[in-house]
Amino acid sequence: MALINKAIFPVAGLGTRFLPATKAQPKEMLPVVDKPLIQYAVEEAYAAGIRQMIFVNGRNKRAIPDHFDTAFELETELENANKRELLSLVRSIKPDDMECIYIRQPKALGLGHAVLCAQCVVVNEPFAVLLADDLMVGKPPVLKQMVDQFSEWQASILAVQEVPAEQTKRYGIVAGSPISDRLMDLTHMVEKPAPEDAPSRLGVAGRYILTPGVFREIATQPRGVGGEIQLTDGIAALMRREKVFAYRYEGKRYDCGSKEGFLQANVELALDHPELGATFREYLKALEI
Repeated sequence: MALINKAIFPVAGLGTRFLPATKAQPKEMLPVVDKPLIQYAVEEAYAAGIRQMIFVNGRNKRAIPDHFDTAFELETELENANKRELLSLVRSIKPDDMECIYIRQPKALGLGHAVLCAQCVVVNEPFAVLLADDLMVGKPPVLKQMVDQFSEWQASILAVQEVPAEQTKRYGIVAGSPISDRLMDLTHMVEKPAPEDAPSRLGVAGRYILTPGVFREIATQPRGVGGEIQLTDGIAALMRREKVFAYRYEGKRYDCGSKEGFLQANVELALDHPELGATFREYLKALEI
């Protein structure tokens, strides 16, 4: 039985919706409460049993490898100051059994192209794709739910959620035959359709488990929406050769690619924070909004 041990994180985007905050730092390093977005995604992959993290990076993104690298000076200073708790926190960012691999995406040609850049590392294994813009909170973690489904079906699985009709043009939209209340055998998939053209209101969220056959499909796709090589188009082509399932995950997604979603994530995760939650809740009550 194939296991999922590799995860791709496409992190080469420019983050223009967050300018000027992202002029000199990657959007994936923007903090939600006390951790950057990319760390939430990596922790979710790790909790799903994945140990090889593949970052498809771009220019001016040194902050991401630096974050997961060993910071000798910082660790030495914390050790000398006997700040054991902080030292343990810093070291926990990259567990000893986790491997980080960095690949440069030479041109911004779309999500499909970013995934294709990692083929040399993934080779012939099934793999996960996580978009750090989508901060997913679930118990168990959303990707762990999907890995459990993959262990049963041994086929590509996409995380989906119902979206408002007017928002279909923001998502890859899917349709198919229900297998259970959470799983669907896909028959149709289209990237960012207008509401009147959408086959359903089920939009693909930023979590995927894919079989290696998708690489061949991506590589042979013409440029799609926005003149980019779309991952959705590659998956739609894969459906003609293999089963592809959609999974309605248990949990909540914060669209941290938008300012509103980013602020919502900060507020709600702060309220749930074991140290900050109680005092932050009192602060919000005092605002009398």
